[in-house]
Amino acid sequence: MLAATAGFLASRPHRPLDTSADAGFLRDMGAHHAQAVEMALIIYDKSEEPRLKTVAYDIALTQQAQIGRMDGWLTAWDLPLRGSQPPMAWMAGHDHGEGGRAPDRMPGLATDEQMAQLRESSGVEAEILFLQLMIEHHRGGVEMAEAAVRLASEEEVVSLAQGMIDAQQSEIDLMNEMLVARGAEPVE
Repeated sequence: MLAATAGFLASRPHRPLDTSADAGFLRDMGAHHAQAVEMALIIYDKSEEPRLKTVAYDIALTQQAQIGRMDGWLTAWDLPLRGSQPPMAWMAGHDHGEGGRAPDRMPGLATDEQMAQLRESSGVEAEILFLQLMIEHHRGGVEMAEAAVRLASEEEVVSLAQGMIDAQQSEIDLMNEMLVARGAEPVE
């Protein structure tokens, strides 16, 4: 009986702790992605420009699918979708530019005022605002994903984070080109 129990425990997959960088990243990136999906759907409905609509649709679909994947891992690990720690606590004490404490808010999130401005704007003004906000949003997401690559222990989390870095860097470049095409300055 003891041997059978030991064998079961040894074959059981490793699960990260509720307070791990893996769980914290998945939860926080899920919330971060939710805002990106909302922003993308707003501009998708407002814009008539096919290329921007395609980018917005891709962001919404990709990030919504990633939310599902991240929630699925938390569920498979028997972890709650909402953790016991405040947002961004998984980054505390690590080199992320906050002097050893977690950021007060997720990097790159648009404020409530900016979201209201996006909802109320129209035409090229809305497109430029969306591009500016989404570039900053992506930069914040890249910062979070880079921290996850350094801090996470689960291979699938590290792989997902690296994929986010690569995709969002590419989208930042594309969106800066789209800003210039609309007569606006690129976001530096």
